[in-house]
Amino acid sequence: MRFVDLSHVIRDGLDTYPGLPAPRITDHLTREASRSVYAPGTEFQIGRIEMVANTGTYLDSPAHRWADGADLSGLSLERLADLPGDLAPGVRAFTARELPAGELAGRAVLLRTGWSAHFGTPRYRDGHPYLAADGAAALVRRGVALVGIDSLNIDDTATGERPAHSLLLRAGIPIVEHLTNLAALPASHFRFFAVPPKVAGMSTFPVRAFAQIPG
Repeated sequence: MRFVDLSHVIRDGLDTYPGLPAPRITDHLTREASRSVYAPGTEFQIGRIEMVANTGTYLDSPAHRWADGADLSGLSLERLADLPGDLAPGVRAFTARELPAGELAGRAVLLRTGWSAHFGTPRYRDGHPYLAADGAAALVRRGVALVGIDSLNIDDTATGERPAHSLLLRAGIPIVEHLTNLAALPASHFRFFAVPPKVAGMSTFPVRAFAQIPG
């Protein structure tokens, strides 16, 4: 087996989503300053990051949309790790017709749009691919465990409506947005992982999303 990294790198100043502040990555303790704390020849660095939760490649829990939904600390690992995965090939609006055939219950369905090629550029914000409402409803009916997309948002952001978020998160299905490198995955026969830290009171957070595929 081999691993395929599906996450964007979070860097100081990264632009993830329009209107949200970029992360600020600094030192809390520099190596130079630590030398006065530890024995000669011993030094450490402690970093500090200030960011909104929707930074880089991140996961939405049900609490992101619904006040009574599970937050990060309430997510089951069975929804996040070692999931059998299926890839849906790129279209602009994923409807029920574009979803993978076959059994999807308990699986991660990743929507491969190729839009991640524009990540970090103004083009990424405009006219991005998304999951249509009937596609989201179909995924709920078919019992998927998780849905991901390599685009700005799983919903069309041209309006304030968010049917995919509403339907999937109401059903307890986590969403991973801003994936990348999905072209490196086969259509199926891979395992998907996207585990955020277990933070009470937080509804979204960056993840190191990756897949495991036969070598």
